[in-house]
Amino acid sequence: MATISWCFTLALFMVILLASPNTSIAKMNVIDKCWRENPHWRNHRQQLATCSVGFAGKMTNNIGKDVTLYKVINPSDDPLNPKLGTLRHGATMIKGKVWIAFKRNMNIILQRPLLISSFTAIDGRGVDVHITGAGCLLVYQAMDVIIHGLRIHHCKSQPPSFVMGPDSKVIPLGQMDGDAIRLVTAKKVWIDHNTLYECQDGLLDVTRGSTDVTISNNWFRNQDKVMLLGHDDGHLRDRNMKATVIFNHFGPNCNQRMPRVRHGLAHVANNLYQGWEQYAIGGSMSPSIKSQANYFIAPKLGNKEVTWRQGSQADKTSWKFYSVGDVFENGASFSSQTGLGGAKPNYNHEQNFMVADAKSVKELTRSSGVLQCSRTLKC
Repeated sequence: MATISWCFTLALFMVILLASPNTSIAKMNVIDKCWRENPHWRNHRQQLATCSVGFAGKMTNNIGKDVTLYKVINPSDDPLNPKLGTLRHGATMIKGKVWIAFKRNMNIILQRPLLISSFTAIDGRGVDVHITGAGCLLVYQAMDVIIHGLRIHHCKSQPPSFVMGPDSKVIPLGQMDGDAIRLVTAKKVWIDHNTLYECQDGLLDVTRGSTDVTISNNWFRNQDKVMLLGHDDGHLRDRNMKATVIFNHFGPNCNQRMPRVRHGLAHVANNLYQGWEQYAIGGSMSPSIKSQANYFIAPKLGNKEVTWRQGSQADKTSWKFYSVGDVFENGASFSSQTGLGGAKPNYNHEQNFMVADAKSVKELTRSSGVLQCSRTLKC
């Protein structure tokens, strides 16, 4: 009888444990659930490419039998003659699909901006990789790019220079402002689980006709200008820009542009905002912005308004910029909503995902930024 009672108690405990919302599985968002539950992810790194959602869609063009598996073993950087084993060699010198991982913890100081070729995945899981230096990462006229698991910070401006570019070709670069990651005329890019902070200009720019971008699970902190979607007011190609911003953690100590949108369409959902100074989400040139089920915590002092709009009053009324299901804490407000029901993402089946209730955002973003994935711990 005692044995039966003990078995019943154990079974009941397991049922309660599995049903509890505090289990690790329940805390994960839809992207993380796709791969983090696999304890053998190190042997199946390319599974990650099937987990992206939003406008980038699935990144299956980055995987397959024809992928070159490349491991970074040398943290040095030569902008014109990249050595075998360095990050720049893997990102520029290998033709076709490349999946880049790192042998050990590294601090990589870029001497000039690093251009990333099409069909390249940079995967920092399992180690601690810091990238700093001149200009940092640039996705220029490239497509099908994954940037995952990197700490990118203290990026500085860079005067015009020459660097090794895609397909082993030296190309000229203009002035670089000092962003952590910059997309220029890029398509189908997924930026996931990175920690970005303290760069000279901004942390992430999506510009000059770039589109089909998903920005997810990142931690943005300690920065004035955080994220720019759209090059400038006169760059009309950005009307075709589509970007999904989900499961990110903004703050502490972020001032503005989370994001700032020009012209294009941004679906901003399930993000945690830990204060701001000027504003959280804003834009110009009649953008379409759907703010959905985010968690906004206003600063204790100063501006409580989430939004910012630049333009004439007549222009502002034509915008599609509104809030659906957001949570506002500490006096946060989202005023002057326009174009209610517009700004629909209209995702296809590979892009679509279920937006969670805003009350769960703190849990869903708890693991934002670089994950702790050691050899003895699951991610």
